[in-house]
Amino acid sequence: MRRIVEPELLDQLPPDDAGAVASRADLRRINRILGHATVLERAVRDHLKINPASPGRFTLIELGGGDGSLLLQLARRWHQWGWAANVTLIDRQNLVSDETREEFQALGWSIHCMAMDVFMGLDILSLPADVMIANLFLHHFRDDPLRSLLRLAAERTHLFIACEPRRSRRALVGSRFLGVVGCNGITRHDAVVSVRAGFAGRELTALWPSTNLWSVIERPAGLFSHAFIARRNG
Repeated sequence: MRRIVEPELLDQLPPDDAGAVASRADLRRINRILGHATVLERAVRDHLKINPASPGRFTLIELGGGDGSLLLQLARRWHQWGWAANVTLIDRQNLVSDETREEFQALGWSIHCMAMDVFMGLDILSLPADVMIANLFLHHFRDDPLRSLLRLAAERTHLFIACEPRRSRRALVGSRFLGVVGCNGITRHDAVVSVRAGFAGRELTALWPSTNLWSVIERPAGLFSHAFIARRNG
């Protein structure tokens, strides 16, 4: 199944468009169904090596973080262990509400939103973050710009974790049934496009900077998702 990257409808709509608002709500529901918060949480827990018995603070960058809802789920879970983070969220649109910011603050997290192109945002950042995550974001890029994006990411973090659509016939079939859980036409269209642009095998590994400085894991995650984890050695 050849990888095909096409424009998604949600990316072309203004933030306050009624269909876009409903589609973002659909994405929150899809993330819960797919269990992406759990995939990301476990990857950070396993590879950042923070001891839950020893409260700590770390720095985190999220690429294409949208309205911050997925990250807020993670913050709530990590708060129970005494973890907190200084977060930089990069997205073309600033979709994080005041209410969401207040929830982060109540958990002891700080959040800084950069409303700009991800390449520009990463170029501005200088100090590497402890963790960088991307959820349903990398599949928007064709191979050449994605290779450049991953190079920038590798220069600016010690641990990179992505959760993306898996490009498979099973996932493609599943994407055509999102109407059953109430998703609107925008989401149903974009889900099919996302699966076709998704990843399989070790495609992201092949695009990650070729260096012995990293330990890389790439594998299926659940029924329809694809996980990529790169941890800087030492």
